[in-house]
Amino acid sequence: MSFVWDMWIGWAIIVLITFALYLYRSRLTSDEDDQIYLDDAFAKEKAEQAIIAAKVAKVDPPLRILEWVAAAATVFVIVYYIIDIVKHF
Repeated sequence: MSFVWDMWIGWAIIVLITFALYLYRSRLTSDEDDQIYLDDAFAKEKAEQAIIAAKVAKVDPPLRILEWVAAAATVFVIVYYIIDIVKHF
């Protein structure tokens, strides 16, 4: 029964880390504006938006990887229980 607990704990950790990265990215993008600054008078705002965009760009690749890992872990859990059901019949 230890394997089942380890499997669920591993799945939960992966999903929680993925969720935390989603929340972090959501917090970053909430400060982002959907404007294009054409005038040099808005250089400060343009620089702030560039910093936010750079932070979001750093978070996206690990988040995409964690999405795939979470999906694979979910499929693993489902397949484990399907195999368990088939063994009991």
